[in-house]
Amino acid sequence: MLNVKRLAYILCVVLAVSLAGCSSKKKKEPQPMKLEKLTQEVKLRKEWSTSVGKGQGKLWNTLTPAVDGDRIFVADVKGKVVALDRFSGKRQWQKKLKAQVSGGVGAGSGLVVLGTLSGDVIALDSTTGNELWRVNVASEVLSAPATNGDVVVVQTQDDRLIALEADTGQRRWIYENTPALLTLRGSSAPLITPYVVYAGLSSGKVIAVELERGLPIWEQRVAMPSGRTELERMVDIDGQLLLKNSVLYVAAYQGKVAGLDEETGRILWQRDASSYVGVGQGFGNAYTSLEAGVVESIDERSGTAMWSNEKLLRRKLSGPAVFSSYIAVGDVEGYLHLLSQVDGRFVSRTRIDKKGLRVQPLVVGGWLYVYGNGGKLVALTIK
Repeated sequence: MLNVKRLAYILCVVLAVSLAGCSSKKKKEPQPMKLEKLTQEVKLRKEWSTSVGKGQGKLWNTLTPAVDGDRIFVADVKGKVVALDRFSGKRQWQKKLKAQVSGGVGAGSGLVVLGTLSGDVIALDSTTGNELWRVNVASEVLSAPATNGDVVVVQTQDDRLIALEADTGQRRWIYENTPALLTLRGSSAPLITPYVVYAGLSSGKVIAVELERGLPIWEQRVAMPSGRTELERMVDIDGQLLLKNSVLYVAAYQGKVAGLDEETGRILWQRDASSYVGVGQGFGNAYTSLEAGVVESIDERSGTAMWSNEKLLRRKLSGPAVFSSYIAVGDVEGYLHLLSQVDGRFVSRTRIDKKGLRVQPLVVGGWLYVYGNGGKLVALTIK
């Protein structure tokens, strides 16, 4: 469990993000860069929208929606879980859990899985919303559990990976890791395949673990602590990992953005970066939202920047999502920005939730789903 001193550090880092706010209560944090007017080159169609309770809540939660088949599942911090038809937005069921949700949502193979601040992992039937099982893993769960139908894997705040039987919740194995002394609040969600689970750790490492017995396959460091203070030495992988075409994409805070070989962990390319959100990929490029508010396109062959958009500085960006020929990214004031994959110019902007957009947009089959901090869930397509 976190001690009080460490928790205070984490909360300070979260509130400031840039770390400047930890030095003095009187010192004002720099304001987000003002948005320039733009010509809407691309028109978005709002297919439907709905409100989901309290949304992300006051803590730095990243409660991501999940799509399985024709349904989208979403939860709020107070334990409200909703299943909707992803094309019409029609509610199919709603469940109120007696728990404070901090890790969610994972979905697949008939299950909806969530984690809580008290360390519970909860599995629901995806068709009815009925609770199937609930297991305590003795530590906060700050990211969505993952399932392949055979096993549910959860990553705890103290960097343990725990595999639970999907049908009963019984523990299959536990993989211990030593967490960093100081971390950002949050953790990367495990990424699961039929035989392997990948995870990003607070130590700046990515690991691959065999699913059947929990045996290590490989580990790779993408961030190396450096500096004289604990704050300067803090490295963390909080953003969602992405696996595409046998390449595992990862971004680390005060580290690198990199592409790793799926089977060996070998670094295929890398670039110095500081990011606490996920990575997008398309057109042979990787896309990342840097801590400072820069959106960057990286050539996967050379690791060099193809373009950088610096007009969203200090806007605390979400992870980028590839949507058609564009990059979708949210900001602290609730605006969704579309950027061209070719040159990074803005092509569209719309405001989704005045309380901000922290969660990486979700793209499924030509539909874009955006979940705001205040609980607004919107489905968009391109006109």
